[in-house]
Amino acid sequence: MLAGEATVEQIEARAGRTLGRQWGWLRPLARRYVKVFGGKVRPRQREVVAFLLGDDAVIKVLKTEALKTDPGRLRVADWLPEPQQMLPVAAARGWGVPALDSVGGLADWLGLSAGELEWFADLKGLGAARIDARLSHYNYRVLSKQFGSIRLIEAPKSRLKELQGKILREIADVIPAHPAAHGFLKGRSITTFAAPHVGKRVVLRMDLQDFFPSISGPRVQALFRTAGYPELVADLLGGIATNAAARNLWSEIGAGIDAKHLGEARELYSRPHLPQGAPTSPALANLCTYRVDSRLSGLAEAAGAVYTRYADDLAFSGDGEFEAGVERFSIHAAAILMEEGFTVHHRKTRIMRRGVRQYLAGLVTNDHTNVVRTDFDRLKAALTNCVRYGAESQNREGHASFRRHLEGRVGFVAMVNPARGLRLRRIFEKIEW
Repeated sequence: MLAGEATVEQIEARAGRTLGRQWGWLRPLARRYVKVFGGKVRPRQREVVAFLLGDDAVIKVLKTEALKTDPGRLRVADWLPEPQQMLPVAAARGWGVPALDSVGGLADWLGLSAGELEWFADLKGLGAARIDARLSHYNYRVLSKQFGSIRLIEAPKSRLKELQGKILREIADVIPAHPAAHGFLKGRSITTFAAPHVGKRVVLRMDLQDFFPSISGPRVQALFRTAGYPELVADLLGGIATNAAARNLWSEIGAGIDAKHLGEARELYSRPHLPQGAPTSPALANLCTYRVDSRLSGLAEAAGAVYTRYADDLAFSGDGEFEAGVERFSIHAAAILMEEGFTVHHRKTRIMRRGVRQYLAGLVTNDHTNVVRTDFDRLKAALTNCVRYGAESQNREGHASFRRHLEGRVGFVAMVNPARGLRLRRIFEKIEW
């Protein structure tokens, strides 16, 4: 099995050495192989086997040879296993990820034994059927979302979290994300996400349903193969970074949840996916949506628009040309997302023209980025009441550290609008804790 960037000549020569002869039908077969796999990430072994078993010319040769009196005429003369080595695609050669060309090398890099590596990666899916929560690698919490849907928070336990942190720091964080991505990236934020859409005649906002669980285990493993890791190493890395929640989990934490939504959640989260709560998930989600961002950026450019994404929030904006066809554009964008395995939350899709409040991720973008006035007024009132009546009188949602909660909200306003942030900071500093 050769990498997807191998040439026709390389494939023909390798096949000839394996079969002990340069058969005439090998060159056309090599051309068909390159047509299917050329320029792509190194294919899995099962994909190559499926290709060969589905090739009419190969099947014809096998049937012809089977009828001959000398069945050994077509045979494997010498097995030539592909060496385990880093084989990144062309675009990935400068990423600088650590070279891990074997399972043993991966185990050593993570500080694990081979058995521990297999247990944490769980490629056999034992975790999806596990009953004893003490053996699970995750702690779970259910959050109810708008419109009755469910979000499962999957927080890795300490040892797995350490492994994921190493993968994040030394692999995921060194791979460049698409320029349109602004979430969870150093030097980018919701303000950089919203800034390109300031002062535009029309802004289109779209939202993705179940963003993290929609990114499947195989997609994450394909990312690691793109970086150059051999198939089994990539699978193990992907296994550590993904999770499949046990179906019996819902009998313990699903009390009071609507049966329809519970069934949908059980089906969604039982497949290997990026867990919301793992340190690796935000960065891997950005990397796994690179092709989505590329396609949507190209679509936007063709329509005279600009595109940015902050996690599951997508924004497009433009002037006259884009405004004229924005409804049709939203349909094309949704179709691309569906092709890429995502679902648009259509109830949250908004087309915002000049004259109405245009807002993205809680920021107003009509003339400049700013916090929503009502949000600012509510926070100012809460801080004032904290000064007058004590902080605990305003902690109606029961935050464990209400001070940090308020400080974070004030910091958010200061990041967007320093003058307003300073006004809130002065009130905050008068609170007696």
